[in-house]
Parts: sequence; structure tokens; C-alpha cells
Amino acid sequence: MSFQAYIDTIEKKTGKKPADFKQLAAEKGLLRPGTKAGDIVAWLKADFALGHGHAMAIYKVFKDDNLI
Repeated sequence: MSFQAYIDTIEKKTGKKPADFKQLAAEKGLLRPGTKAGDIVAWLKADFALGHGHAMAIYKVFKDDNLI
């Protein structure tokens, strides 16, 4: 599965784009320096029922955008 396919599946499942997750993560204080991948993954799994791979794809978006 390509990275874009992961993002497309996440949007289809949740109705949210990566920018929406960025905003929600910022509101929860999850974009502060030093935030662990596990904290973000746990939040995405709990609040959005994402699987591990899909949650890691969102984490990668945050990391690639230098948000964490």
C-alpha cells in the first residue's frame, strides 16, 4: 500500500484530512517538541479507531512537517 493510499483510507474512515489531525493534535498539546510517537499513535487509535500503520502514517505527516 502506498503512503497516499494510507492517507486516503484514513480520510475515508474518519472524514478527516492530515490538516484536521494537525489541528486536533495541536489542541491536545501533542505537537510539542519531545512528544513520543507512541503518544500520538495511542491517541489516534483511541479517538479514531485507526490501526497502528495508519496512525503511524499520520505521525509521519507531523514529523515530515517538523511539527514534532
